[in-house]
Amino acid sequence: MRLKVMLPNEVLLDVAVTKIIAEAENGWFCLEPRHVDFVSALAPGLLRYVTPEGVEMFLGIDEGILVKCGDLVRVSTPDAVTDSDPETLKRRMQGRLDAADEHNRHARGVLARLEAGLAKRFTDMQKRR
Repeated sequence: MRLKVMLPNEVLLDVAVTKIIAEAENGWFCLEPRHVDFVSALAPGLLRYVTPEGVEMFLGIDEGILVKCGDLVRVSTPDAVTDSDPETLKRRMQGRLDAADEHNRHARGVLARLEAGLAKRFTDMQKRR
């Protein structure tokens, strides 16, 4: 099989694999070359795959969609990180989540200031009438 992992701005992975293990909203599943075509919404977490050489690799993903059609398995996700060590992958994913949390906190602060400014202007306009 061929695993192709697509992010919004790049193809992160395009590799030959013998097995894929992933988690959907309703539990874990395994795909092998002779399995039927399949579509699934993926839960955030780990996706494991095995290369033809027998090496197990890990992919930390945000939520996404997996589509198996013939020998091609496509995964589309907003963000993903790959590594052969699940502990290293966990630290890398936590770093990305922490950075995203900080960005979201900043964005919420900016939005709150914009809303407060809009409310003040609206109140000032009401007073002028």
